[in-house]
Amino acid sequence: MRKRIMIVDDDPAMRGMLRDILESGGHAVVAEAANGDEAFSDYKELLPDIVIMDIVIPSKNGLEVTRLIHSVDSGARIIILSALSDIPLIKAAFASGATDYIHKPFTPARMLEAIQQAG
Repeated sequence: MRKRIMIVDDDPAMRGMLRDILESGGHAVVAEAANGDEAFSDYKELLPDIVIMDIVIPSKNGLEVTRLIHSVDSGARIIILSALSDIPLIKAAFASGATDYIHKPFTPARMLEAIQQAG
């Protein structure tokens, strides 16, 4: 089923790669944000089905934005995507409301599987 997805990552190359993967999987990328403030603003305006969120982004980090999004939409589905892999950080991501946590680097199949599971 086609999902409306927002990508949040400060790296334009990563956003482009994610867009290619998601669109090849039949999904629509409705927004791309490079920082936390932009991500929260875009989320409130567009209400995407799923957000793919990097942790290390300018203005507000991905965990802060995840909490903010959940404060206005408790049903938000947010997939954290990060090169950081320490256990306390992963636990914090889930405590903030993340539905999944994907480590960089990742395969296109893993990303599309996460989208499907996030539903």
